[in-house]
Amino acid sequence: MTSDVTLVRLDLATMAALVDGDLDRASAQAGVPLTRFLVDEAWLWRIRHDQVLADPEAADWVARAALVDGEVVGHVGFHGPPDDAGMVEVAYSVDPLRRRRGHARRLLASALAWAASDARVRTVRASISPTNVASMATIRPFGFTHVGEQWDDEDGLELLYERPVALASSGG
Repeated sequence: MTSDVTLVRLDLATMAALVDGDLDRASAQAGVPLTRFLVDEAWLWRIRHDQVLADPEAADWVARAALVDGEVVGHVGFHGPPDDAGMVEVAYSVDPLRRRRGHARRLLASALAWAASDARVRTVRASISPTNVASMATIRPFGFTHVGEQWDDEDGLELLYERPVALASSGG
């Protein structure tokens, strides 16, 4: 991981506390002071909680609180473990109160280092709404290439970008 970002794994109990809106319990479970932003992302923790229950290996991939200087700035992870082709899809979000400070690039750099640390991973994918100019700008310096598009029933049209995990990153 990059030196200025600390990633804290969120286990099932922590995700359940976030879904319940219990920030104190979630923070105690995680061992770090979490923020209201993570509680506001309860929809995501509900999905990830169920995912980890169905596939315990997913716990190593899907949910990390991201801290910079000891404060939660957002979360980062992947949609799941590497697939049979060695691909993982990155997911990250920065607390709106902490945006426009380079945190998204730090989180993405951390995710890329995390992916590179596992020999099974060969490709990192990002799926981004065509209207999400900020995310497209975030991935640009990391060598992602537009490879297509897909329709997501919840998010609509998404542009697909990929990069080899071994590509030297220049964005951090």
